[in-house]
Amino acid sequence: MQSTSQEKTSAAALASKAEDLFKQAATNGRNVLNSSELSTLLVSMGMELAQEKAAAEGKFAVDIRISLNNTREFGMVISAGMGGVDAELDESNFGKDRASVYAATALTSADNFFALFKRTLVYQKLTAIAKRDGLPLPDPQLKSCFEQVLALGESQSQNTLNAAFVLQSLELNPARIAGGLSVQTARCEIVQPKTQRLSRPIHKIDKLIHPASIGIIGVSASNMNFGRIILKNLLGSGYSKDRMTIIRAGETEIDGVKCAESLKALDHKLDLLIVAVAASAVYDLVDEIIETDSVESVMLIPGSLGETKASREPAAALAGRINAAHGNPGGGPIFLGANCLGVVSHPGAYDSWFIPLERLPKPQKKPERNSVMLSQSGAFMITRLSQNPWLDPRYMLALGNQTDLTHGDMLSYFADLPEIETIGIYIEGFKDGDGLDFAKAVRKAVLNGKQVVVYKSGKTVPGMGGVMGHTASIAGGPILFDSVVRQAGAIIADDFNSFDDLFYMAGALHNKVVGGNRLGAISGAGFEAVGMADFIEADNFAMEMGSLSSETVTKIEEILAAKKLSALVEVRNPIDINPGADDEAHLQISEAFLQDAEIDAVVVGLDPTAPSVRALEASKLRPGFDITDPKSTVHLMPPLVDRNEKPIVGIVDGGHLYDAMSAKLMDQGVCVFRNCARGTKALVRYIEARIYADALRKKQ
Repeated sequence: MQSTSQEKTSAAALASKAEDLFKQAATNGRNVLNSSELSTLLVSMGMELAQEKAAAEGKFAVDIRISLNNTREFGMVISAGMGGVDAELDESNFGKDRASVYAATALTSADNFFALFKRTLVYQKLTAIAKRDGLPLPDPQLKSCFEQVLALGESQSQNTLNAAFVLQSLELNPARIAGGLSVQTARCEIVQPKTQRLSRPIHKIDKLIHPASIGIIGVSASNMNFGRIILKNLLGSGYSKDRMTIIRAGETEIDGVKCAESLKALDHKLDLLIVAVAASAVYDLVDEIIETDSVESVMLIPGSLGETKASREPAAALAGRINAAHGNPGGGPIFLGANCLGVVSHPGAYDSWFIPLERLPKPQKKPERNSVMLSQSGAFMITRLSQNPWLDPRYMLALGNQTDLTHGDMLSYFADLPEIETIGIYIEGFKDGDGLDFAKAVRKAVLNGKQVVVYKSGKTVPGMGGVMGHTASIAGGPILFDSVVRQAGAIIADDFNSFDDLFYMAGALHNKVVGGNRLGAISGAGFEAVGMADFIEADNFAMEMGSLSSETVTKIEEILAAKKLSALVEVRNPIDINPGADDEAHLQISEAFLQDAEIDAVVVGLDPTAPSVRALEASKLRPGFDITDPKSTVHLMPPLVDRNEKPIVGIVDGGHLYDAMSAKLMDQGVCVFRNCARGTKALVRYIEARIYADALRKKQ
């Protein structure tokens, strides 16, 4: 076996060998390699196709499965994990990254994938055997194997130029470590490459979100239809009438906005055309838009295009014509939607959502709006923003069914905008190959210093069916999605609440310095201090309770003595500072924690129900002893947050009486949660992502 390991070829030689073997199989009318061809391929990779007995004689009697798969969403994906009979077990029965690990070959390396593989139960078994039998760990053999598999995957992927055949799948299962890698059973399937979509001219997204001119088609002159509602919202959001044109024959103006007979009658090229006609009229209209070259960007509002069985074929043909237009000089127009709620662009000074402002006011909750929300579902954005206005995005775009512009296109564009710090995304499914484009855009955004929070629906079979009926998307496997996008650098939300929490926290703590994973926990409520410590572990990451320095302990003892609490409190981490502690005590101790070199982040329970805390909007029992008092947390905490570079999260665990306290703190940029479990869990996930992002930037 050792000799075959030494015979592994260079990446270029391996690619050439694979191409020859693929051509040989195809010439003989096969889409799978035979045993002789497989043996040749594996030897080229430093492996051996062994008999069952030979494989069983390996020093490490652990079955491993290693595979490459040309996936619809992410292109070539490498995976490794439990092999043999264990490979048939349902991965949902195991913790994250325990049964198998996955990565897009374009976004990983042998070292990175090996580090990921070390989380699996298979590697833990290998480690246990090595320890028991006094053997060296098989790390070199595994890294060498992953290096060769990755080289094969990248050279034979869908993106390989001028390839007559590409790798569809390679399955090595089971394989064992025996000097090198001994493979008992292997299968390799090839396929002809699919036709790729043309690149969209994504620079025109600037025209979509900052339009100097807007046209609308589908506005009724007499009724309040969708087109008319959109017109009202555009006017209500302050967009100038002089820069708008309604396309409607037989009318000169509607609501003070001039009308044009047709697209051909326009005297200028529109930056944006909003289409609010019936779905059946869209097909001919899109052809007219392309032929007249009168528009830079288009917003398709109508639903049902590609979402019903009857519409899928004509909608696919429409998408094909739009795609073909991107090959024209100038790239043709870009299309957002269909089934699209629209866009809110604060810098572009327009709101095209058909939701009245009285139902969804958009007050500015940040001195500088610095986030973006992208969503396949408009309703997702509406409900998230309604429940948490502190998300406060600069731009909000509904992608609908991605007839043209995709998740990857949008994220790639916003990843380069310097004024954007955080990006929140709701996904139902990807178009072919766009998962990889999206993952690459996530990586680009993270390397540019941004944070990307993603929630993907369709985690169950019924959920996938619902997605298919809503926006005509195909929902991919949740484990694959989670693995690839998380490794790209995104923060993956498990549900709607965690999306809200993580997107909000990413915006609130973006400019804070994350130096490590040591937490400080403070509260005047014993259950809360202990509860914070109970929630410091995530799937593959955990924070630890930092050890307080002697200087910090002394400082806190002095604070407690001044507040006459020293006899009631033991200084430790987590610390229960007693319900008798007032606002100053909470914040002075928090600052002592923040200034300790052994603490990287702080969660502080602000104990609004404690009688010594000024937490009420107005106190009847003690007039003036409320949030208007200069000694209240509302006044004292924002300066503390500003002058300390480490993250601090405040917990206001109480009912509606304390909504005003929470809101006023959040309005001033303090990161506040309404219970310690959600706040601490979100912080742990956030710290994990920040540490990983820093590691990616260092590798760059």
